[in-house]
Amino acid sequence: MVLSDPAPQLAQASAPSPIASRFRGFLPVVVDVETGGFNCATDALLEIAIVTVQMDADGRLSPQESHAYHVRPFEGANMEKASLEVNGIDPFHPLRPALGESDALGRLFKIVRTAIKDAGCTKAVLVGHNAHFDLGFLNAAVVRAGIKRNPFHPFSVFDTATLGGVALGQTVLKRALSAAKLDYNDKEAHSARYDTERTAELFCHIVNAFQPIYTAHSE
Repeated sequence: MVLSDPAPQLAQASAPSPIASRFRGFLPVVVDVETGGFNCATDALLEIAIVTVQMDADGRLSPQESHAYHVRPFEGANMEKASLEVNGIDPFHPLRPALGESDALGRLFKIVRTAIKDAGCTKAVLVGHNAHFDLGFLNAAVVRAGIKRNPFHPFSVFDTATLGGVALGQTVLKRALSAAKLDYNDKEAHSARYDTERTAELFCHIVNAFQPIYTAHSE
């Protein structure tokens, strides 16, 4: 007698990834912008960079990939001389490989959506140092570009200035990194990619420092 193969068992739903479980389904994505001023409605977005993060099976967070683009000022954008002197950007330099806002955001959002899917998350949440500044410029550019699907939460953020104050007693990025014994180079500061990478290191350091507390409360 030939025995038939046992009926295949239904695959069990896979457990959420560690990072999805840690942040209620949100994926932290670190963002930094360089701008032509402080007013997101009127001042130019000149650089934008992101760093994705990953979490191992032990719940330790680490930076994953960084991506950055120079951005062309939108038509009629204001650019304050003092802001350009701080970030050292010449918006109209002939060798500056800048993209329009729609193109730059489209490329970054594609990366973010892939990271969200790979992590089993539902949406990204912006991580930044004084994060609402970055979120304001991001949201304003999304509106100008007419982008309908923004992968970031529209108002919630993780602010490393606040987290640094709580965990390290320092709210300035350079000082918080120093307190955490992480590197910071003044000569490379105010580049969107560099500042984003340092902010990502700080965020991961603080999350990892709080991991024992999180574990104790989640058991």
